[in-house]
Amino acid sequence: MRFEVVADVNIPCIRKAFSRQGRVHLRRGEEIVPADCRRADLLLVRSVTPVTEALLAGSRVRFVGSATAGTEHVDTDLLSARGIAFAHAPGSNAGSVVEYVLTALLDLSVRFDRPLFGMTLGIIGCGHIGSMLAMRAPALGLNVLRNDPPLQARGERGFVALPELLSAADIVTLHVPLTRDTRHLISDETLAQLRPGSWLINTSRGAVADGSAVKKAIRRGQLQAVVLDVWEDEPHIDVELLEQATLATPHIAGYSFDGKIAGTVMLYQAVVDHFGLEAQWGYEALLEPDMPRPLQVPAEVHRPEKWLRELARLVYDLEADDRRMRRGAELSLSRRAAYFRHLRATYPRRRAFETFRVRDVPAALQHAVTAGLALCIAQ
Repeated sequence: MRFEVVADVNIPCIRKAFSRQGRVHLRRGEEIVPADCRRADLLLVRSVTPVTEALLAGSRVRFVGSATAGTEHVDTDLLSARGIAFAHAPGSNAGSVVEYVLTALLDLSVRFDRPLFGMTLGIIGCGHIGSMLAMRAPALGLNVLRNDPPLQARGERGFVALPELLSAADIVTLHVPLTRDTRHLISDETLAQLRPGSWLINTSRGAVADGSAVKKAIRRGQLQAVVLDVWEDEPHIDVELLEQATLATPHIAGYSFDGKIAGTVMLYQAVVDHFGLEAQWGYEALLEPDMPRPLQVPAEVHRPEKWLRELARLVYDLEADDRRMRRGAELSLSRRAAYFRHLRATYPRRRAFETFRVRDVPAALQHAVTAGLALCIAQ
């Protein structure tokens, strides 16, 4: 069975994965048009490609895959009505986003001289990412509160109401899909319920937090720190909010190499299963660790929070992503969107924490290193 495959060029290894199943035509995600789909059997996208009636008009597409956890860019009702199979990659980037959040927390801890031990982390949205974060955060000394009304309605336990979480949390982190119920979930009203000096992290979707409300909360001191990886109206960024954010990045929290490869693998396996094909792509070697020597934090770093921050920085330099993002504020309005896309398309290779080893870990920090950051201790 041979297919015509149209795919986003930014899905890693996509040609290598599907070349034995047919011809692969690569396009920039935002440039995939109906003419591409008219000749395609398989359409493989990321979140920048809206899969709608207009895109699929007159097409022969039989399978749509999105190498993303979210699906709000895909009209799944349309696909179902047309008998078009659909698959996405839930959980593929969960570890990557959790590593981003924990790295950001360690950075803020040192930046504001607030040890994480004893702080309360409020997690809004407890799917793959939120639940993984809830398991790992206590190893860094954080108390965890969880809020997820849909899961609670299904009978799962251990959740608190949103007002209770907001009033008790020192840190709020968002991990919800963008829906009618979650749009501007973070608003003037909800931000007013936070303790003064709270921290806010958004790695879900930009419109989950009302940017105007966030800016006001920063100015009045309700928010001491704001970490934003996602933005309303991407790739058109609110420069004022960018300048006020403590850490700002271009929607790359889930962009570890391992997470992106996992998304490709999930799509590949879904196609193989759906069409009853023989798997022919040997992807396992791609995920082998490539760090030649164990990491080591400089001996002169003694304070626990600084030691952990330096270790995380050796694995993932979040501040470098922040610096690259802020250069966009210096560009003209007409060039900013292109720069945002460029940052995503040329994002440097970033490996998962679990692929690294570290040596000379202080005994008191070994649990934080292994259970929190998920690093391996070199023997």
